[in-house]
Amino acid sequence: MKRQQFEDAALPHLNDLYRTATRLLADSTKADDVVQDVFLQAWKSFDRFEVGTNCRAWLYKILFHVVHHHRRKWFNVRMVKESEEILEQVAASPEPLAENLTDAEILSALDRVPQDFRAVVLLVDVDEFSYKEASGILGVPIGTVMSRLSRGRKLLREQLEQTAQSYGIGKGKLEGRTA
Repeated sequence: MKRQQFEDAALPHLNDLYRTATRLLADSTKADDVVQDVFLQAWKSFDRFEVGTNCRAWLYKILFHVVHHHRRKWFNVRMVKESEEILEQVAASPEPLAENLTDAEILSALDRVPQDFRAVVLLVDVDEFSYKEASGILGVPIGTVMSRLSRGRKLLREQLEQTAQSYGIGKGKLEGRTA
């Protein structure tokens, strides 16, 4: 009975978790390891999961804990975090870039965004979690989620600026556009 409940609640999210893990780690082999650990930990603690609540958010929270643990183990480096005061000063995002950018160009640019910001962009913009859900998954205040999202989007735009210019979209053209 427990096995069937677990499979029904958790397995539908396997591909989404793998996709997010791959984007966070930029390595499909490490993503496989992490997702296996996520499901192992979820299985071990499934008796504490309340059936009917948001299993997807619960699994993502486990994912980010596992990724953090693996990063410490793999890299053994301290993660440097920017001051929240600086993050809160980031301006609102300007108009989006051209729609004809390829997925590969966008994913490559996203891979160059620092992990803390990339995680929030993935959760909110790709996986469509609310700020509150992302806050719970990452274990940070909602204000931090909002700041990191703003900064992450800005960094992603900066990464894509040169590509956009190759499509004939330059700063002058973007600034001169009206909504």
